[in-house]
Amino acid sequence: MAEKVKINVVIGGRTYPLHVNSAKEEEGTRKAAEKINNLILKFEENYAVSDKQDVLAMCALQFASKLEITSIVDQENEQKAIEKIEKMHSILDANLK
Repeated sequence: MAEKVKINVVIGGRTYPLHVNSAKEEEGTRKAAEKINNLILKFEENYAVSDKQDVLAMCALQFASKLEITSIVDQENEQKAIEKIEKMHSILDANLK
């Protein structure tokens, strides 16, 4: 089993020490931190926010919303695919009889 690697990521001007299991996990964590920091800057530039906590809450909401929307769309696409497969199965079944 691979040994965990300690990394530091900076989010909103604060450093957070983390342990990751792989280079891919490190890359993903660093990219996520970069996206959060970019979103923080965007919110600070576009809105009058006096508290970093408010900005971080808005970042969390935006990322969680995107994740949930993607999940909903994936479920809808999966249901459509199942319906198409069932329809094709019915057509094949009818033609093979």
